Amino acid sequence: MRYVVGHKNPDSDSICSAIALAYFLDAFPARLGELNPESQFILKKFGIMEPELIKSAEGKELYLVDHSEKSQSLDNLENGKLLGIIDHHKIGITTSEPIIYISKPIGSTASVISELYFRGIMDYIGGKNKELKEDIAGVLLSAILSDTLLFKSPTATPLDRELAEKLAKIANISDIKAYGMEMLTAKSTIGKLGPLEILNIDYKDFEMNGKKIGIGQAEMIDIKEIASKKDAIQNLIDEKVSLENYDMILFLATDIMREGSEVLVAGNKEAFKEIFSVNLNGKSIFIDGMMSRKKQVVPNLQKYYDGHQ
Repeated sequence: MRYVVGHKNPDSDSICSAIALAYFLDAFPARLGELNPESQFILKKFGIMEPELIKSAEGKELYLVDHSEKSQSLDNLENGKLLGIIDHHKIGITTSEPIIYISKPIGSTASVISELYFRGIMDYIGGKNKELKEDIAGVLLSAILSDTLLFKSPTATPLDRELAEKLAKIANISDIKAYGMEMLTAKSTIGKLGPLEILNIDYKDFEMNGKKIGIGQAEMIDIKEIASKKDAIQNLIDEKVSLENYDMILFLATDIMREGSEVLVAGNKEAFKEIFSVNLNGKSIFIDGMMSRKKQVVPNLQKYYDGHQ
């Protein structure tokens, strides 16, 4: 059986891209974790069932979306047959056989899938150039708005805006900004979650020159929503560093309206200070303009660790 699946601790781009690509591939959409409040809102709005939760690659043909790091995928990925990857992140995998691989430096994986549709080249990745229905257009639009933080993220491009406008017409969304604010309101139920749920809402592991790095991110309208949980989240990442052989774990509480993030740091704080040229008095710091893990955090960490044994 053929599945399309996003990364562990799935965000809305991971969930919605799996649903949309599975539609064009005549495959089954899948997930590697529970839906966050924003994703639940999106699927309810467009009347789409949540993807199947899978825990093994055994006996499955797989397309990966929104990731290519093995640490973010199925633990036994090598036991399945990897057919392709559609992504918008750095390359994080090597394969023993050729696969379909498309990654583009734009705001979301949903943008990559949407561009393939509007160019009429779904057949290039083994899919069908089927009619884009209102519900599928709706989840693609939602994923673009989510991953670009309503185009406030430095990852957002003019192409993302262009694609969002086309999708909005098909999805019958007359006011993109108003709909985006609805999504942000749904996202802002994050304050009702427990500390571990908040940490894991969009948490990813990376391997950088032999060092294990973890980066979590939670986006909200106002970071005051999780002020009472901050100490507990800090304790969780401190514990993970000590028990799970991490060199560093960062947690970004991203304030969409202030356009910046409070960064909680565990592990190698001296490296963090050097990498981001900041004074860390305590265990966290608010960094203006830091909105994107993919563009502003991971590349800086990778550059540092590549230069240090």
